[in-house]
Amino acid sequence: MHKINIVRQWTRREFMKAGGMTALGVALGGCAKNPVTGRSQFMLVSEEQEIAMDKQASPHQLSNDYGAVQEEALNEYVTSVGARLAKTSHRPDMPYSFRVVNANYVNAYAFPGGTIAATRGIMLELDNEAELAGLIGHEVGHVNARHTASRMSNQQAVTILAGVGGAAVGAIYGNEWGALAGGLAGIGTGLLLASYSRDDERQADALGMEYMTKAEYNPDGMVGLMDMLNDQHDREPSTMEVMFSTHPMSSERLATAKKAAYTQYASASEYRVYRERYMDNTASLRKIAPAIEDLQDAEKLMAQKKYDEAEGKCQSALKVAPNDYAALMIMSKCQVAKANYAGAVPYATKAREVYPSEGQAMQFNGLLMVRNKNYAAAFDNFNAYDQQLPGNPYTAFYKGYSAENMGDRRTAAENYIRFLKQVNQGDQAKYAYYRLVEWGYIKGEAIPIADPLKGIV
Repeated sequence: MHKINIVRQWTRREFMKAGGMTALGVALGGCAKNPVTGRSQFMLVSEEQEIAMDKQASPHQLSNDYGAVQEEALNEYVTSVGARLAKTSHRPDMPYSFRVVNANYVNAYAFPGGTIAATRGIMLELDNEAELAGLIGHEVGHVNARHTASRMSNQQAVTILAGVGGAAVGAIYGNEWGALAGGLAGIGTGLLLASYSRDDERQADALGMEYMTKAEYNPDGMVGLMDMLNDQHDREPSTMEVMFSTHPMSSERLATAKKAAYTQYASASEYRVYRERYMDNTASLRKIAPAIEDLQDAEKLMAQKKYDEAEGKCQSALKVAPNDYAALMIMSKCQVAKANYAGAVPYATKAREVYPSEGQAMQFNGLLMVRNKNYAAAFDNFNAYDQQLPGNPYTAFYKGYSAENMGDRRTAAENYIRFLKQVNQGDQAKYAYYRLVEWGYIKGEAIPIADPLKGIV
């Protein structure tokens, strides 16, 4: 009986215990000085843990949002605005990073360690740099006030392995579509990007206004941002579903911004909004605005299971932007939703070619190759994804499944063991566990093996 040299036989109880040890631990009890208010507050999460959680989870969410836009100049521009605001904040030494992501929905979000992203969907809705400063300043405010860490401390829960996809993916597509939309089930962001309270939003608004005026932006930028969000919500509430699932909005916030701009920050009205500079730096994005709007429609239609109509919108988008990574990926997913697996492959393949460093195309190509029983190509894609975005336990499962079907039981067992140390529920976990029982790596009772591809491909 063949065994992995480095692995002894595990009991089922040991595996289940190991599978539950996926959370980042927190110290028991404790208070910390809030960097904004200066007052002591209940806090179980240290700054080091905020940064560690961010580092682990944010790359996966950014990939769920189709990665950063490939126009380096646009990311550099947003970074320059973000850095200008970070210098005025209460935590200027946090390892901030700012970028625009290829997601089409309207939103921006911050991870607790300082990773901040704005979707290209919201970038098209902004009118000037001061509005961008208001948007980024608001997110910097969440980081500075430690809103995520405070919420997690109060919940006494610090786990970021939250199942399939991220908060944004689930809100757009719903649970049934989430696995397909986000690719492989893996590192989620449910707690890290959960909805802020209205008090948190008010404080982030106030901090954003403070930071942007200190950075010499006209406070009308925050007013304009709030006005746009309210207008969008009134006209197309479904378009703003994701934004308001994580950022509760109200007309009160707009009124508060106006009052602050014209009273507390009235002296800052002499500062500029930099509209021309914003338009210059977003010109390439606005050039493909029709494609982005088509993709927004396509994603809504896919959520409604209107796949033929969604396909038409994707085709329209690809006519405008034939090498757009998000468009190619959404079209590939649309073909999968229609059970046209062969038709999905060219789009996913081209997506990987046009954006070779972005992980989602790697994992999606891997799933398609599994579906087509091309296990060597599947393993190569999953292995590339594992190197690019480590930490997704399901990557280990599918590497194991691909290796098993290639006849490499040793590699399969090593990956199944790695997977089961993090996940102990679901069809994939059952499949991996009973394969290891069958092969003699675990003592247990062999029973019929579940379908590991159920609900995935």
